[in-house]
Amino acid sequence: MSDDEQKKDETTEETPVQEEAPEAAAEETPAADEAPAAEAEEPAAEEKPAAEEAAPAAEEAPAAEANPEDDLPWKERRRLERSRQPSKAKPAQTPEERAAARLATRKHKAAERRKERAAAKGKASAGTGTPPAEHEANAAKVRQGIVVSNKGDKSITVRIDFARRHPTYEKIVRRSRTLHAHDERNEAGEGDVVRVVETRPLSKTKRWRLVDVVEKAR
Repeated sequence: MSDDEQKKDETTEETPVQEEAPEAAAEETPAADEAPAAEAEEPAAEEKPAAEEAAPAAEEAPAAEANPEDDLPWKERRRLERSRQPSKAKPAQTPEERAAARLATRKHKAAERRKERAAAKGKASAGTGTPPAEHEANAAKVRQGIVVSNKGDKSITVRIDFARRHPTYEKIVRRSRTLHAHDERNEAGEGDVVRVVETRPLSKTKRWRLVDVVEKAR
């Protein structure tokens, strides 16, 4: 083989190598471009937790700075708000003018309250409510005693004896009281055992009425 043929063979072998070099470079360049992009995404991923940590801190800040006036009663808050408003100088008034102005203000407020109450009554619907309780007539009291006087016309005085045990000393204590009863037919005599019943007031002292004579006096 001659020298010229050997040179041609070497040139033909070297040319494909030179053509492949740009392709390899082209393939390597995207990798080089992707590397910075990946590096750029990593800081963004690292910045997200920092932003998330800052958000709860921002939410906790208003809660920590709660307004102490929120705990005050509404009247106290209103008084504070009024005290912070700038005051304007009012014209001088005599005591009579101040009293008249105060009276006019009170009348105006009273009229406003009446309007509010009337409006509230108009809005309120009438409910069924609780039915009235049924009251049964109490049975009239009946007492039995001895007639001690029948001198009055159609009137007798009856003595009611009763005995009670003393709550502390446990001793039987006997007592009596007198009643004035109405005797329409003058049936009862002195010493009779009679039964009387409670009735409406018949005179200044008579609140009882004769029912019957249980036992005549001997």
